[in-house]
Amino acid sequence: MSFARVRALVVVGLLAVIAVVFVVVAVVRDSQGNAGTAAGCPEGWPLADLTLRERKDVKINVFNATDQPGLAHTVADEFSNRQFQVKKTGNEKKVDSVAVLRFGPKGVGSAHLLQAYFLNNAVPGYDPKRTDDTVDVVLGNRFQQLATTTEVNQSLGDSGPPVAPPGSCPSPPAKK
Repeated sequence: MSFARVRALVVVGLLAVIAVVFVVVAVVRDSQGNAGTAAGCPEGWPLADLTLRERKDVKINVFNATDQPGLAHTVADEFSNRQFQVKKTGNEKKVDSVAVLRFGPKGVGSAHLLQAYFLNNAVPGYDPKRTDDTVDVVLGNRFQQLATTTEVNQSLGDSGPPVAPPGSCPSPPAKK
């Protein structure tokens, strides 16, 4: 074996040993072991359920905040046809946006899914004191129609995974 080949093998071996040392140090000193869990959550902060639910498991209330009579019932029917659980409909005071989604810590994942039906143009209305998993959908003056299935899928892809609202921590994932 030539001297150049021996020298190359020594350099490659030394680089491999250094790489192994770096990997071991990185694993041992990892400070993100509890990232994405409730460990380290400040006392009193609610745990936000970030589970992206199937439509059939999402409970909603639909409210009309426009001058258009019957809009809440029409949109509630559309949501029912798309397999959402519509609990109630009604009227609200005027809203000058596409929609407002009101939800609590248990409805964060559901609100994230519903946001896609408004192409991420709905105003989030997070209430940390709310205890149920129902999302209130308040239709505003700028509402035109719900997004198509393709638009919803694209919107979900663009928005990424659900994120815990400010003042809350992500709840630990459910064990299967």
